[in-house]
Amino acid sequence: MAKKSNSKKQYFQSKITPAGVRKGMSAKGLIDECFTSFNARGVRNACRLFAEKVYPANTTVGMSLTGALVPAGIGRSCLIPLIKSGYIDWMISTGANMYHDLHACLGYDMYEGRPDVDDCQLRKDDVVRIHDIYFHADALFDTDAFIRKLFREYPIEGAVSSARIHRILGEALLQINPKAHEISVLAAAAKMDMPIHTSSPGDSSTGMNIAALALEGKSILVDPNLDVNLTAAWVYDAKKSGGKTAALILGGGSPKNFLLQTEPHIQEVLGLPEAGHDFFLQFTDARIDTGGLSGATPSEAVSWGKIDPSQLSSTQVVYGDCSVYIPLFASYILSSAPKLKAKRLWKRRDECMDKMQKAYRRSKHWGK
Repeated sequence: MAKKSNSKKQYFQSKITPAGVRKGMSAKGLIDECFTSFNARGVRNACRLFAEKVYPANTTVGMSLTGALVPAGIGRSCLIPLIKSGYIDWMISTGANMYHDLHACLGYDMYEGRPDVDDCQLRKDDVVRIHDIYFHADALFDTDAFIRKLFREYPIEGAVSSARIHRILGEALLQINPKAHEISVLAAAAKMDMPIHTSSPGDSSTGMNIAALALEGKSILVDPNLDVNLTAAWVYDAKKSGGKTAALILGGGSPKNFLLQTEPHIQEVLGLPEAGHDFFLQFTDARIDTGGLSGATPSEAVSWGKIDPSQLSSTQVVYGDCSVYIPLFASYILSSAPKLKAKRLWKRRDECMDKMQKAYRRSKHWGK
């Protein structure tokens, strides 16, 4: 028989005593009082981690965004309020999310549909489907025309980052409608000087339209090197200014890696002393055991230098559907803390890049 431990009390510190759900209960109250176990507790822990540790710590928050969350309404319902409240400082998104973000400002809506439908008939009827979301095919054609016209006429010299492309789009939307920031993530980001990058500039209709312009003789070079260095510069500046950094990951995929690789770029490639991101929060439906990056844990990220090993207790992964969890998370955060002063990183891009480049020039990796 195994010897009984003298420290059994360590297992019985926090009782599970959920409150009864009641009329008029807020999302924050529901999460704090009723989300006691399994993924519900994961949601509660993520909310509390952000509200109690990330928020008060002068933290620069980078978000990665995958999946069709903008067409699903998460951009308008959750991301825009978080951006305007100063809780997100920079973002890496799939190009598709930002492309679909344009539709509403051009007069096109998304509609509730069904996944069990004849897609051949939808094609005949000029209807496009994203699972249970419908929208008119004209939204694609008119958005394509808008992008081509904008960049055909826009004076661009030399290589640009994907963040510059998104900034130009956001500013154009605000010119069309000064209130575009209420319905468009791109417009809200432009208004708040928040940079939005994409890890795959050519992997979306935005990239395809820019490629079409090259065939016309208007060649716009979107240089991923600029995005790699800019994203690392946001992190380096935050750390060297006495602050902390957080990775807030919605989904997984390439944007997740592009967000987290900022630390290996600083440490491994540029040879600058750094320990890793201080906070890691991920909402994902990806499994761990398949070995894919989308399901990779914060602990695994430590082995790459992506997460500060001393901060593993400040990490949380929530497993499930982002379209369910993110509204709860956003409501909790917006109810828990006052607005933050926006860091407006886009206006500071030259300063941040210069700081990191000067440090690299002094490192042993420079020129080797």
